[in-house]
Amino acid sequence: MSCIVLKKGKERPIRQHHHWIYSGAVQSLPSKESGPVVPVCTAEGEHLGLAAINRGRSIVAHMLSYGDMSLESALRERIRRSVAMRRRWFDPAITNAYRLINAEGDGIPGLIVDSYDGILVMQISHPGIEAIQELIVSLLIEEAAPKGIYEKSTSFLRKKEGMEQVQAYRWGEKFSSTIIRENNLQFRVDLEKGQKTGWFLDQREMRKQVFELSSQRRVLNMFAYSGGFSVAALAGRAQQVTSVEISPRCKALIDENLSLNGFTDENHQFIQTDAFEYLKSQPLPYDLIILDPPAFVKKREDIATAFRAYKEMNRITIQKMEPGSLLMTCSCSYHVDETLFQNILFRAALEANRSVRIVGRHRLAIDHPISIFHPESAYLKSLVLYIE
Repeated sequence: MSCIVLKKGKERPIRQHHHWIYSGAVQSLPSKESGPVVPVCTAEGEHLGLAAINRGRSIVAHMLSYGDMSLESALRERIRRSVAMRRRWFDPAITNAYRLINAEGDGIPGLIVDSYDGILVMQISHPGIEAIQELIVSLLIEEAAPKGIYEKSTSFLRKKEGMEQVQAYRWGEKFSSTIIRENNLQFRVDLEKGQKTGWFLDQREMRKQVFELSSQRRVLNMFAYSGGFSVAALAGRAQQVTSVEISPRCKALIDENLSLNGFTDENHQFIQTDAFEYLKSQPLPYDLIILDPPAFVKKREDIATAFRAYKEMNRITIQKMEPGSLLMTCSCSYHVDETLFQNILFRAALEANRSVRIVGRHRLAIDHPISIFHPESAYLKSLVLYIE
């Protein structure tokens, strides 16, 4: 039969619009000649929709459409709705950079599309999506009217799926970098060499919170990268900001972002060093500290190691912080959920022998929606802690 046939009784998640089909729920797979996108059927032969297949994986397929809707119609509708949602919520005079397609959150698993002032940067992490890339590009051109489309498929998920990394211009003008506007601040984004698609759009609301918290405070921004939190703190009238980053190439980018917003080194210091070594060796005479490290865990087997790393980093920081100061601490590790992350911080505070209160939680950016039917796609956590 030329469809994915589910075992009897295993269709319920699909009827509830969950995107993942686990191999254990499958009775039989279609022949390899069936192509990258195939129908999904119940054991009784009822058609449930279409899925991008990925043979040999524990998640063997990802749903792209439900019911009788064709693949092109489903993709067109989802891209159209995603574009309309962003245009409704973002005034380009204030913010002109946002996530246009957020994988399962916008109904297209394996696809991320970020828009930087109309320049689209696309990330593909599923072989089935890669096989229909031309269709996706044509629909993005029709529905989003971009200046150009650049594919930057370099995430660890591709390696996990056995896919090669790809960086290539797919359509329109070519931009290696651009200047964006975010909450009335300006930033240089390196599209080709920058991390992720060039900018951490998912932390926009937390940068806004740093802006709100920084007035007359001394701020330490660890893992500073291109200085988004640092600029936000200075814009919020911070007394002094220190940016710590191990990569030497980040200083020029931070300096440019400071300059774009009218700031100088008068109230800012850049320190190039390892973040852990800095936290261990230096006093922390700050009123607000930001810990936003890269993911410490990329597969489930690494959770124990990540637990120790997150705990130790936060323990050292909490132990040294001044009474009455604030810690904004984050985790983008997919396998560390919100409950586990809070437990890590509980352990860190206990070992540091400090009284700590939660005064804020992560503000989800509106362009990073999480499907109510697919909560597993949530990955970013933040807590704002008051240190007694």
